[in-house]
Amino acid sequence: MSDRKTQPPRTTFRTRGLTKVYGEGAAAVHALRGVDLEVPEGEIVVLLGPSGSGKSTLLNILGGLDRASDGEAFFQDQNLSEMSDRALTMYRRDHVGFVFQFYNLMPSLTAFENVELVTEIAENPMEADRALQLVGLGERVNHFPAQMSGGEQQRVAIARAVAKNPTVLFCDEPTGALDSATGRAVLHVINDINRELGATVMIVTHAAATAQMAHRVIHFADGAIRSVTENDTRVSPDEIAW
Repeated sequence: MSDRKTQPPRTTFRTRGLTKVYGEGAAAVHALRGVDLEVPEGEIVVLLGPSGSGKSTLLNILGGLDRASDGEAFFQDQNLSEMSDRALTMYRRDHVGFVFQFYNLMPSLTAFENVELVTEIAENPMEADRALQLVGLGERVNHFPAQMSGGEQQRVAIARAVAKNPTVLFCDEPTGALDSATGRAVLHVINDINRELGATVMIVTHAAATAQMAHRVIHFADGAIRSVTENDTRVSPDEIAW
């Protein structure tokens, strides 16, 4: 009988020579400069670096929101760089959940209705109730965003993303607008989603302490990866010191 531990992990993302240039000539901005990267399936990956270092640009390309100027980006065995606009739309619908710093909730809809919007278009969604229970908001399903704290609104945004049953969860500064206690609570939810659903999670953040909960930490600077480290011992979000 084979030992599963000897099998190499599957790769969720792989990039080779990925570049992104905005503008032309002397005004050109090189957001990514030949990024080579592999992201194993089921990991929490934290991308650290200053503003303008290329973190969010990479996330947008891997998430199918933007296209690279050159190089290749693969999701599993699919080349995102060669997909049509329609194919990228289907990729985002079927595989990707997004969580941003600002919650982008519909103010006229309840928490349940905000999440239900996504389940109506997803290929294999979970029930909106279950998604809200996963983020600890089972008792707040009928509340409107204005009746919720910032942390609760962010958890609704996470529930909306995970209700799609995504293969990948992208989080761009998910705690940027939150205080430390609320931020830890949100990170705890993201950690639970990774553990319970097996989704690969990629978190862009300025908060270096967040790296302690990650399986893998990628340090960005000037559009390039400066280092990649793996955490032998991960820290619970509850223990992260801000």
